Amino acid sequence: MTLPAFNPESLAQAALVLHIGGGAVSLVSGFAALAAPKGRRIHRGAGTVFVLAMLVMALFAVVVALLRNQPLNTIAGAFTLYLIGTAWLAVRRPDGVVGRPERAGFLIAAAIAVASFLVGWNGLGADGVPVAALYVFSGLAALAAAADLSMLLRRGVTGPARIARHLWRMCTALFIASGSFFLGQADEIPEALRGPHLFAPALLPLAALLFWMIRVRFTRAFKSVPATP
Repeated sequence: MTLPAFNPESLAQAALVLHIGGGAVSLVSGFAALAAPKGRRIHRGAGTVFVLAMLVMALFAVVVALLRNQPLNTIAGAFTLYLIGTAWLAVRRPDGVVGRPERAGFLIAAAIAVASFLVGWNGLGADGVPVAALYVFSGLAALAAAADLSMLLRRGVTGPARIARHLWRMCTALFIASGSFFLGQADEIPEALRGPHLFAPALLPLAALLFWMIRVRFTRAFKSVPATP
């Protein structure tokens, strides 16, 4: 019996379908979680769907990128997996507790920062993608690694700091998804629907991030909240 020949492109196409499906669900659930009152059942339910959908989207983005030799998309997918994993962990850990997952997160973020910088420095980005995008991911991953290191040295985060950690990672991951779809894949959107207005949904996660970070860090709204925001 002769086994069929391995076809990377067929595997990439199958992974792409799962990536697109996960991305579509993550956008809907992510914006729903942003709009819902924090800490309520709708927010938690939408947030759970968002986490699972983003994990599917990012995991298969990495698969497609590896099969098609796309360094930037590989790094973006890996960084998104890291953001979602650590954001979820931030609200599942008890106050002031750190362990192996947090230490692993720091190492992953540091590795992504270094890898992204080296790929950009050596000019290995995908055709048509500015090398500067790799440096942006390197900088973001370095900031995330620095935040992880600070958390480890302080032996965990509590209260508003923990909510802020959860929020900025979730919103950044949602921005990667929304920017990738509304801006990076604008040519896939019907021509009649294209235009500068696509910047609004693409940048909405950043606007929400700014709003919630100010509210969490500089008001008393979240000074005494349950562990899950």
